[in-house]
Amino acid sequence: MTHELVNFGVTLVRRRAVGPGSAARKSTAGWTAVGSRSGQGHEGETKMAKGMFSRMADILRSNLNEALDRAEDPEKLIRQMIREMEEAVNKATASVGTAVANQKRLERHYHEQAKQATEWERKAERAVSAGEDDLARRALERRAVFERAAADLGPAMEESKRTADQLREQLRELKGKLEEARTRQGTLMARHRAAEARKRLAQSIHGLGDDAFSSFERFEQRVEESEAEAEAHAEIADDLGDVETRVNRLDRQGNVEDELRALKDRLMKERKS
Repeated sequence: MTHELVNFGVTLVRRRAVGPGSAARKSTAGWTAVGSRSGQGHEGETKMAKGMFSRMADILRSNLNEALDRAEDPEKLIRQMIREMEEAVNKATASVGTAVANQKRLERHYHEQAKQATEWERKAERAVSAGEDDLARRALERRAVFERAAADLGPAMEESKRTADQLREQLRELKGKLEEARTRQGTLMARHRAAEARKRLAQSIHGLGDDAFSSFERFEQRVEESEAEAEAHAEIADDLGDVETRVNRLDRQGNVEDELRALKDRLMKERKS
């Protein structure tokens, strides 16, 4: 483009008239192709960027479902999900960077074409002022080329800007989800450990089973039976002791009576004598 401006200036100074036909057509075709390629490239990059977020969500869901089917360690699963979300954010960031770079490139091309159209407008005015109508026609043709190129780039540039803005918002939401997941990670792990502790306790209690409690009850019954036997033996021993005491008492009383009768008999004999 700079080379073309220089050539036009030299031509104007030398007042040389050059036919507008083939050169203008060739340039027009070239700039139209540039605009078309830019639009096609933008469309492909836009689809790729938009599809990135959908694919990342599918991957996360697929990995989560697969891990749940395998009944993996939940804490390990949470850490793996965090890592995958971090990788997804990195890929999304790169995708947004690509979309923004494409937007800037299209904007730069658009402004270049608009600037060139304005420049060729001024060149046409200078040619008319110099009385060079042929040069003015060529300048106007060149202006039309750049105006068409700018018009071709305009819609692609606007779409690129919308896409970049959408991807920025989606990336912001994805980063927010990642931060939320990081924050909840500790809480979820603590809750999981508490649940596992309760589960182990319940399993331990269940593991004792009815047999263990039945054995305990049988042991308790045996203790009670032993206690009852001991009490019975004690009562029997008390009864036997009481009988023996009464018998001994009767024996002692019998001896006293015998001694009393013997004493009386002896005294009576002494009186008679």
